[in-house]
Amino acid sequence: MAVRAFRPEDRDALIALWTAGGLTVPWNDPVSDIALAMSRPNSTILVGTEDGRPVASVMVGYDGHRGWFYYLAVDAACRRRGHGRRMVEAAEAWLTEAGMPKAMLMVRDSNHAVLAFYERLGYARSDTIVMQKWLKTS
Repeated sequence: MAVRAFRPEDRDALIALWTAGGLTVPWNDPVSDIALAMSRPNSTILVGTEDGRPVASVMVGYDGHRGWFYYLAVDAACRRRGHGRRMVEAAEAWLTEAGMPKAMLMVRDSNHAVLAFYERLGYARSDTIVMQKWLKTS
């Protein structure tokens, strides 16, 4: 699998990948998420390809203090081949290049398989509580 930067023609394939992987929710429009990530210098989307076809992705960015990544996805037919690990490594390298000292991510506490995946990669649960407030409701 090769990893490269997002291209506009990847959009529909990534949305399909994210939808199939259960990463999309009604309150987060993936089209808007892609547009916002690609419009800022502190974020990007990395795409894993096989034979030129997108089979994996990760959205990565930073807030000036720490890095974050989202939309880590691997096509179901390509799982268990190291693609998820490779995408995490690519996100970490991008954040390291940006000068970020740590990477953060959020996983629903009910998603035991994904928690175990990240733990195998050296991620640990934080004692921090994530809070939110919706600034835009439509």
